[in-house]
Amino acid sequence: MKLRNRVAIVTGAAQGIGAACARALADEGAQVVVSDLNEVGGTAVVQQIAARGGMAAFCRADVADRRDARALVDFAVQRFGRLDILVSNAGIVHGAEFVDLAEEDFDRVLRVNLKGPFLCGQAAARQMLAQGPRADGGRGGVIVNMSSVNAVLAIANQVPYTVSKGGLNQLTKVMAVSLAPHGIRVMGIGPGSIATELLKNAVLTNEAARSRILSRTPLGRLGEPDEVARIAVFLASDDASYLTGTTVYPDGGRLGLNYTM
Repeated sequence: MKLRNRVAIVTGAAQGIGAACARALADEGAQVVVSDLNEVGGTAVVQQIAARGGMAAFCRADVADRRDARALVDFAVQRFGRLDILVSNAGIVHGAEFVDLAEEDFDRVLRVNLKGPFLCGQAAARQMLAQGPRADGGRGGVIVNMSSVNAVLAIANQVPYTVSKGGLNQLTKVMAVSLAPHGIRVMGIGPGSIATELLKNAVLTNEAARSRILSRTPLGRLGEPDEVARIAVFLASDDASYLTGTTVYPDGGRLGLNYTM
């Protein structure tokens, strides 16, 4: 198992990509704190992990609240003894044309999508700096920020989401540079169109919308949450020991596409 003796936190883990990441990390031996505002969904993920023979616990947290971010890290340490991996996955969207977007909706999305990874990443890094080596002698830690292809590409009616993910890519870089001397790696994952409830509710509202998405995806299909989760496992493991400060894009080829297909 690639992640034996390691403790991980996954935010936004009650469903979709976050839930898939929590399960995949646990399958590789990590003890996982499943965090979300959705207690019912988060508890269900913990039960799924237990049924697969893994170890997990649920902690409710608002990632954009400094006290909750600190309490989340403290919970992981109290429950499992340390913290080695943070997957900052929690995110929200709000659709509106630029001229119609309300200030409070812009602030609300950036609060979760950008301020949240900052606060959770800072709390996690402080714990990683303070603790000693793992049972296997390993030190440092890994932080994975869940970005999007929309950090690079723009969708006209997803203003705050696009802005937040662009900022998150820069946050990933500056965190990586700052924490590299301490052996803490920071990476991003920028998924394309993944078959999650978020995508279905925000984008896949009809067959025309589905056809439009597939027309800009060379592989011709939606990605699956488990495909993103396997990348998170790789980045969190020693297999990615010389990777930091960059974002990996599981997007079905979308970023390389010049014309719709």
